[in-house]
Amino acid sequence: MKLAFALASILMPLQAASVHDFELNTIDGQKMPLSAYKGKVVLLVNTASQCGYTPQYEGLEALHKKYKGQGLVLVGVPANNFGGQEPGSNEEIKTFCNRTYHVTFPMASKVSVTGGDQIPLYKHLSGAAGAPQWNFTKYLVGKDGQVIKKFDSAVTPDARELAAAIEAALK
Repeated sequence: MKLAFALASILMPLQAASVHDFELNTIDGQKMPLSAYKGKVVLLVNTASQCGYTPQYEGLEALHKKYKGQGLVLVGVPANNFGGQEPGSNEEIKTFCNRTYHVTFPMASKVSVTGGDQIPLYKHLSGAAGAPQWNFTKYLVGKDGQVIKKFDSAVTPDARELAAAIEAALK
């Protein structure tokens, strides 16, 4: 029975039809099933604390505050895949985000978003919209769990094109 459950856990993400079929862990190690966000618009952002784009945390927090009451869930996903720019532990990342940028949006535990150890969620996102090319790549996911669009790192959280896409998805 345990083997059957283990196999089902491995195979389920391979057959995933939507982002809602995946689960992350929070930065504190609690389960974060993305199915909890059904009916909400989700913005998944792979983050890093020592990147030239790190100041985007400020804009991400502003986006979170502006749209959370309308149904947006912003999730930070720390990753050390690009330039080794997220070397810290989950506790160090959490402390940095809280002290430096006063982050209140959900943060996942550090994962791999590309390469041979890429987590299943990011395999799905990469297949749907293209792999992240650097830190602070943003994936906008609709209320139905389908990927709407990928925004590369240079698209800042206050970019009009991102706001327009979020507003359209929230309607």
